[in-house]
Amino acid sequence: MLSQVAVNGGTDEVAVELPLEIRLNGSPVAVTMRTPGHDFELAAGFLYGEGIVSSAPELTLTDDLAANTVDARADGALAPATRRFYTTSSCGICGKGALEEVEAIAPVVSGGPSISRALLADLPDRLRQPTFERTGGLHATGLFDAAGEALLVREDVGRHNAMDKVIGHALLSGALPFSENVLCVSGRVAFELVQKAARAGAPILVGVGAPTSLAVELAADRGLTLAGFARGGRVNVYTHPQRVR
Repeated sequence: MLSQVAVNGGTDEVAVELPLEIRLNGSPVAVTMRTPGHDFELAAGFLYGEGIVSSAPELTLTDDLAANTVDARADGALAPATRRFYTTSSCGICGKGALEEVEAIAPVVSGGPSISRALLADLPDRLRQPTFERTGGLHATGLFDAAGEALLVREDVGRHNAMDKVIGHALLSGALPFSENVLCVSGRVAFELVQKAARAGAPILVGVGAPTSLAVELAADRGLTLAGFARGGRVNVYTHPQRVR
């Protein structure tokens, strides 16, 4: 979604950023700043990635706040009173980086495809980002097969939101886990992105930017092949390099 703003005596296109409240069984769970669009995917992916739901929830838009509130209905979900979140487009779930918490919701990833280093380095160039090309203001997450074919790409002002939209789409369509796929993100790779990838069962995660120390530690612990600085035909592989040939 784009908006026209005045700049330098003319106009420019900028990405829209608006809050989305996610509710579970009628109770508020999280507020995230996001690019409107694919909001059901975002809500489903967030709830699944945080271990709050383990299957696709029933999703509806509430009457209040128009399309800026999604209510998820799910039996057996973790009570929202024990998990309250505020997320921003820059940091995702802040201060929640305990490896033990991820271990409880994401089993160790085993198996997975084998991918050439050259193809792994090329994946960011295969991310289709039409809104980024017009605004320069969005992140993207892409789901690829082992041959480098883009299966799904989502954009958002928040890097974690883009990941949630990809995972949410797969959850709602019955396409999880990502056991034979590769996830690619357009920016740096921080802890919360590795958490979401591990929860979705993705064996390989690659980013354009650098990983953080906790991201590397979590990827090593959960069996993910984590790669970064994928640009210009080069890529660094930080964990579980056996999947990269």
